[in-house]
Amino acid sequence: MKKEQIETLSTVRLQYNPELYKVVDSLNRTLKDDDLMFGLALDEVDNETAVFTIYRT
Repeated sequence: MKKEQIETLSTVRLQYNPELYKVVDSLNRTLKDDDLMFGLALDEVDNETAVFTIYRT
């Protein structure tokens, strides 16, 4: 079985907004066939900062 490689293409930190997950969900649904994946997480120290990451799968 081939091990899947995930490459981080970009990471951006921005002010958290509860609507951001909608953008990430839309990007994931739209671009999954292009081997792209998007992630959103809260900063571990600052809950007002979101970390948005783009991956190539």
